[in-house]
Amino acid sequence: MGEALADLLDAAAAGRFPPADGGVTFTPQPSARDAGVIAFTAHSVIFVDEDPDWLRAELAATGSDQLAAPMHPRFLAALLQRTGRRTDTVDLLTVATARPGPPPLALRELGDPDHPRVVRARRHRDDVRVWSADGGLLVLGRGVAGRWEAAVEVDEPLRHRGLGRALAAAARHLVPGGAPVWAQQAPGNARSVRAFQAAGYRPAGSEALLTL
Repeated sequence: MGEALADLLDAAAAGRFPPADGGVTFTPQPSARDAGVIAFTAHSVIFVDEDPDWLRAELAATGSDQLAAPMHPRFLAALLQRTGRRTDTVDLLTVATARPGPPPLALRELGDPDHPRVVRARRHRDDVRVWSADGGLLVLGRGVAGRWEAAVEVDEPLRHRGLGRALAAAARHLVPGGAPVWAQQAPGNARSVRAFQAAGYRPAGSEALLTL
């Protein structure tokens, strides 16, 4: 098994990625909740508490080259069946550095733990905090391997006005302790991809999370 996923993510956030050698790193799940696959450039990380020999056999069974096998639908389907988990999509994984000072956007923190957005966010993250702006929401919490993750929502009437980008940028000011902040976007959601990249989030890889 490989090094801890948290260490790999910290290194990637600082621009130090696994070697682009076509290899696969197997690492333990950081928690009972979090399992999945991250594909960096020419190197993938599989974080699931399963037999590495079984994983290698299933990767080979895809019939694909070793670069594509970890995200191959056949491998992911076998992994889902074996673990009894589910997944939604393969996301683009992005990361940004923290910024000093308050966010350049008026925000109101939602203190209601029963707010539907807070309840939904807590299924996937710890230490969740939610802020609202006129027409939008920003969610910040600790997700995979304890990394800080941001997500935004913008009401339909206020889209195409830069609010999503402003909310994504605000997360960089609100992340505790100057930590990097991560975000996932479905590749087909070009609007979200553009907003986060305009806010300074850079692509790090792709990610398939296996949820309970």
